[in-house]
Amino acid sequence: MEQKEFKHTVFFWLKNPDNKKDRDVFETSLFYFIKNSKFIKTKHIGIPAQTNREVIDSSYTYSLSLSFNNKEDHDKYQNESNHHKFLEECSKLWTKVVVYDSINIL
Repeated sequence: MEQKEFKHTVFFWLKNPDNKKDRDVFETSLFYFIKNSKFIKTKHIGIPAQTNREVIDSSYTYSLSLSFNNKEDHDKYQNESNHHKFLEECSKLWTKVVVYDSINIL
């Protein structure tokens, strides 16, 4: 079976989204982790855009969208020590996390 690109999209809702210290801790830890991953193909870390349509949910604090060559690379990324460090450092900062994983069908 052909290996297809794997997309990992995560939305984070921080407990205190207006707290600069919390945001700095979150961003520093996430940026370090993402920059040092051996498996990520493309990366995007974002905040809600200033768009306003009925179908848009902009209630989250941060979004993370990563692509990998395949599911196997994604699974390896999940086990990287920096991923575990990010979770340890930042999980106390959020109230909710939603993950969408998908495989390219093009």
